[in-house]
Amino acid sequence: MISALDDVDLFVSRAAAEVVRMYKQDLKLPRSARIFRDTAASAPPVGGFYYGVYHTLVVAPATSNTVAKCVLGISDTLVTNVFAQAGKCRVPAIVFACDTAPELETEAPKGTVKVFPRRVDLEHTARLKTFESTAVVETLDELGTALARRKSELAAHG
Repeated sequence: MISALDDVDLFVSRAAAEVVRMYKQDLKLPRSARIFRDTAASAPPVGGFYYGVYHTLVVAPATSNTVAKCVLGISDTLVTNVFAQAGKCRVPAIVFACDTAPELETEAPKGTVKVFPRRVDLEHTARLKTFESTAVVETLDELGTALARRKSELAAHG
């Protein structure tokens, strides 16, 4: 999905960098893509939200930890800081939440496994769905649909 986007900046958490290596995935990124890694305590790249550099934020995937921090207003990582600043600057967000049902199958490095999100994880995901200008999606298909919808909105106002 990333390769289908024109101009994209990736904000990569330390955990995301580890996971990409674990799954041995090669990301095919657009030539214009810029990558910002979670290396600074103050997350300087978030400044772009203040100056209208970004029109949309996509958090994908969002772990239960990230969702909980977003819901509680904790912005102590690059991802949660970006989410907070997008909200403060009224930049719409699309969040692909991982823990969305009492029982899920997920891809692990050695194959598919069953996971059973805790009630608190499901409650945080439900609460995030009530945030203004935030679309929470639960599947890759829904993520693709949300991205297409946002592109159409931008084209209509463009």
